[in-house]
Amino acid sequence: MIERHRDTYDEGAPMHALVHDPDAPQGLRIAEVGEPRPGPAQALVRVSAVSLNFGEIAFQAGVPGAVVGFDAAGVVERSAADGSGPAEGTRVATFGWSQGWAELRAVDTEDIAVVPDSVDLGEASTLPVAGVTALQALRRLGSVIGRRVLVTGASGGVGRYAVQLAALAGAEVVASVGGPHRAEGLRELGAAEIVFGPEKLSAPVHGVLDNVGGAQLAQAFGHLEAGGILIAIGMAAKEHTLIDFETERSRGPLKRIEPFIVDTPFGPDLDYLLRLVESDRLAPQVGWRGSWEKAAEAAEALLGRRVRGKAVLDLSG
Repeated sequence: MIERHRDTYDEGAPMHALVHDPDAPQGLRIAEVGEPRPGPAQALVRVSAVSLNFGEIAFQAGVPGAVVGFDAAGVVERSAADGSGPAEGTRVATFGWSQGWAELRAVDTEDIAVVPDSVDLGEASTLPVAGVTALQALRRLGSVIGRRVLVTGASGGVGRYAVQLAALAGAEVVASVGGPHRAEGLRELGAAEIVFGPEKLSAPVHGVLDNVGGAQLAQAFGHLEAGGILIAIGMAAKEHTLIDFETERSRGPLKRIEPFIVDTPFGPDLDYLLRLVESDRLAPQVGWRGSWEKAAEAAEALLGRRVRGKAVLDLSG
C-alpha cells in the first residue's frame, strides 16, 4: 500500500507517478497515487518529461511510496488560484524538492518558467537543477573574464552546463573528467583544456566549480592561485574530503572554499537559461532518453557514469 501525504494529494483522483521504493531496482517504481491539490500560489502542470539528477538518485531517502523528482516540464493544466504564474495551456519547466516525476505536478509559480515554442520539453526538463546550479555557482566566483576556471565532473549534468556558462562569461575553462570517453564534446561546449583529474593541471586556476568532492576537491584546492575560490557543489565521489592544511599553509596564497547551496526561487534563473537555449547560446546535454517505464535503467546508467550530461524520461510517446 502506498503511503500518501494527505495535505498534498486528493485521494479521489488517481494518477501514476514514480515513487520511492527501497526494494525496487534503483529505488524507483511506477505506482498509482492521488492527484496533487495545488495551493493558492501553485499551478497544476501536466508533465511531459522529467530529468534525473545524480544526487537525487545516489542519495535517495524518504518515505516509501512518496513521489520523487526535482525536475519536470509540461503544460499548465490549471493556473494558480491567486493569479500568479502562467496561464492554462502554457509550456513550462518546473522545479520542486519532490513530487515532480508524476503525471500531474503542483508547483509554486515562483519556480516555473515559460518554455519557448522552439525548445523541446525534454531538453527544458534538464535545466532546473543542473542549469540553475551551474549558473548560481559560477556567479559565486565573481568576474571570470580572462581567468582560468576548473570544472570537475565536467561531463555530468551540472558540469556540462558549467563549462558552457563559464565560457560564455569569458573564462578560460579547464574541464576535468574521468577519462577520454567522458571528454567527448566538451571542447565544442567551450573547454579550452581537458584534464583527467585536477592533479594534471598545467597551471593554477582562479576558480573551481567542484562536482566531485573527495580527493579531487583537495587536489583542486591545491591548484588555486592567490585569491582563488573553490565552490563545493557536489559529492559524486561519495567520499569525504581530507585537506592537509599544513601543506596548504606552506603554499602561501590566500584562497577559500565555499559550500554551495542552490538559492530559490528558481523562476528568474530558469527563464534566463531557457532564453539562452532559445538563442542557441546554451546547448541542453541529453545523454540518455527513454520512457519513464525505464527509470531504473536510466538511473543505473547515470550512477554508472555512462551518461554524458542528463538522463531524460518521457511520460508518453
